[in-house]
Amino acid sequence: MKRKQGNKKSAIEDLLKVMAKLRSPNGCPWDREQSHLSLRRHAIEEVYELIDAIEARDDHEMAEELGDLLLQVVFHCQLANERKAFDFERVARLLVEKLIRRHPHVFGKTKVKDVDEVWANWEKIKRAEKHGTRHARHSAFDGIPRHLPALLRAEKLVKKARKTLSNGEATRSQLKRRPAKNALAKELFELASFAQSQGWSAEELLSTETKKREQSFRKQEKANAT
Repeated sequence: MKRKQGNKKSAIEDLLKVMAKLRSPNGCPWDREQSHLSLRRHAIEEVYELIDAIEARDDHEMAEELGDLLLQVVFHCQLANERKAFDFERVARLLVEKLIRRHPHVFGKTKVKDVDEVWANWEKIKRAEKHGTRHARHSAFDGIPRHLPALLRAEKLVKKARKTLSNGEATRSQLKRRPAKNALAKELFELASFAQSQGWSAEELLSTETKKREQSFRKQEKANAT
């Protein structure tokens, strides 16, 4: 889309107009038949492509992949706007307000001594925001995305458990074995290879075990609170 000289519209404005046109009656048939649900896998794919570009240290690819990820945001905003739910302006405004609210050490008078205090404040503010709403988090383990890859979800679960359960199962299991980083990497690969040779999915196995551990951590959290 060529911009006339003297036109000071931002690229974001152009992007929103292009997206609206694609969804219009005379727009693109593919774009018109999409929904929030049909687009969900595309968002995941775009994130992985962005990670590839970042690890390759390729600025051109990074800019392009960030654009593709932004397209997902704009697409969902357009769909929501069509059903009068929210629009891009609301999404951006909510983000601005959240960033200011969750950084009182930058935009307020709160003092922090290190990154740990920053994270502690962030979690405290986040819990307060959701308190009394249907999104309230009653457990430290609430809020871990269900669709994370199994290994990443297991890591997040254990990290939460270490912070929440002072003498919990996560700490005890951590002390049982302390392999070197390279040895652990090889062992993880061999475990995945062995699972495949048995006709099993290592992803599904770990996902199932993580769910069991999460139930155990939640029970221990509840017992500690009584």
